[in-house]
Amino acid sequence: MPTPRRRCGCCCPARRKAVGGELVLLTGAGRGLGRATAREFARRQSRLVLWDVDTHGLRETAAECEKLGATVHTFVVDCSKREEIYSAAEKVKKDIGDVSILVNNAGVITAADLLSTQDHQIEKMFEVNILAHIWTTRAFLPTMMDNNRGHIVTVASAAGHFVTSFMVAYCSSKFAAVGFHKCLCPVFINTGFVKNPSTRLGRILEVDEVVKELMEGILTNKKMVFVPSNQSFALLLER
Repeated sequence: MPTPRRRCGCCCPARRKAVGGELVLLTGAGRGLGRATAREFARRQSRLVLWDVDTHGLRETAAECEKLGATVHTFVVDCSKREEIYSAAEKVKKDIGDVSILVNNAGVITAADLLSTQDHQIEKMFEVNILAHIWTTRAFLPTMMDNNRGHIVTVASAAGHFVTSFMVAYCSSKFAAVGFHKCLCPVFINTGFVKNPSTRLGRILEVDEVVKELMEGILTNKKMVFVPSNQSFALLLER
């Protein structure tokens, strides 16, 4: 048989996959990027499993997604606690079904220099920003492998490539996330976690523009997504 020709990325659009009917689990779904991503999956008729530690925010996200016609299941989960992650994962697998798309979005940040950051704040950032990704992946990846289908998304940050002096601990946790898995790496997003955010890496991004690139990356199976895209060039210069 003749060898099939490769698609030329500059001439032919990447093939987009359908996510309607897929069981999508999003962590950190109670606000910001997680909520906006949940809405995008809802618009595409995915079935949703939403995790967050914030009960009120989780209910609001679920209500918005249900208005868009999605089936939604919610779990109050503290992603800094391994036992809660594993327990919720077992309930999802037993009561709902096989997760086919996992979006590890939950994250926390303390904006302070290293010596001003408290020990428990450093521990929390590593527990949520990287260890939770490992626990959820260990929980859901085996079934994906058995089914020979699945998609895992790691939401990291440009801070996983460039160190910022007032967020050394946060950057370190995001460096770990980048090392763990290919991922989404936006510069700082206006999600409300940090008041009056600013960065030398460029302008502060709005949630909707990041979600647009995230969904495009998922639908076209991109291994790494930088937002804005010129951050990949900046990374080469940094190295």
